[in-house]
Amino acid sequence: MIPSMRKWYNENFTEKKYRKHIADIENIHPGSLDFRIAETPIFIDNAFKEKMLSACEHIINVITQFNFKHITLHAIPTSIKVPNENDHSHFIALDFGICQNEKGELEPQLVEMQGFPTLFCYEMYDTESTRENFQIPENFDSFLNGFDREKYISLLKDIIVANEKTENTILLEIFPHKQKTRIDFYATQNLLGIPIVCLTELVKEGKKLYYMKDGKKIPVHRIYNRIIFDDLDHQSPEIREKGKILFEEMDVQWVPHPNWFYRISKYTLPYIQHPYVPKTQFLSDLKSIPQDLENYVLKPLFSFAGQGVVIDVKKEDIDNVKDPHNWILQKKVKYADIIQTPDIPAKAEIRIFYFWKDGESRPVATHNLARLSKGKMVGVRYNADKAWVGSSIAFFEK
Repeated sequence: MIPSMRKWYNENFTEKKYRKHIADIENIHPGSLDFRIAETPIFIDNAFKEKMLSACEHIINVITQFNFKHITLHAIPTSIKVPNENDHSHFIALDFGICQNEKGELEPQLVEMQGFPTLFCYEMYDTESTRENFQIPENFDSFLNGFDREKYISLLKDIIVANEKTENTILLEIFPHKQKTRIDFYATQNLLGIPIVCLTELVKEGKKLYYMKDGKKIPVHRIYNRIIFDDLDHQSPEIREKGKILFEEMDVQWVPHPNWFYRISKYTLPYIQHPYVPKTQFLSDLKSIPQDLENYVLKPLFSFAGQGVVIDVKKEDIDNVKDPHNWILQKKVKYADIIQTPDIPAKAEIRIFYFWKDGESRPVATHNLARLSKGKMVGVRYNADKAWVGSSIAFFEK
């Protein structure tokens, strides 16, 4: 992205530095790193950062408008609607591909959005280790809007724990110690002091919720929710049965409430008109099938981690969809082969973190993560046996 920085970094990269970086990450919780870390961060200039943040703020304008809940009324499948929804998502993540427009210019293009947490605490460690091991210059920062380590963790704790005790605020997941992103759970426990609790450890009595610890019932007042309900659907009948308590009335506060996973999602994309948001429409609203289907991607609304996405769309793919109201057709973006590596260039995505504290009128951009890819899609399964790909961090020019 910044040729001089890329040249400097590549010339100074060593396997020894990279191995030390990996070792530092492993030390968060030995044995918990279960995804590939890329050999390089991304360096973003001010012009590209401002383009990305301008798109972000436009999207936030849509999410904060008075009728947003009304226009996303049908985003939540009725079978998994959770009671006691609050007024906003505490967390929003916006994914942008680094793309090339028709003029050959670099620009951000929105790829995904979610009203759900991501690797917020893991990225603190990633930032610090990357900066230390690769001697990142002080005029580059991974934080946004004046945040630093102290302010970032303080706001995160204010949102997740609020005025409760840490033992009464839980990070909830299904079999958390087996999840691919479990390293973030341990990082969260390290930085915020809250326990990691499995769905199977919950006990409900009336409207009160508890978790078991050392044979004792500990009250749950706040849930930092990391359960993706698509995952719950793929569990055994016993786990699905246990999961039914999540849809019952409970005296708990969700952070964020599960319904926001669906409201702020692919479902929202057709309502956003911006140069850096690819044109998107519900398949059910399609008047005619575009002649240039090679320039589109077909996505199911309710899927996770790229599952079900059709990259090379054909007419029969559209004809075979039985529930068009649950699918979107999105203009395909052209990722730029922009990150120079020792063999072939890599593509990249940047995820911007937005935090929304109760009482504030809108969320604020705080930090980021990045992902590098040399495959058709960004993700581990599309980049097997490749180097200079995987999880990373973006450093923005100050």
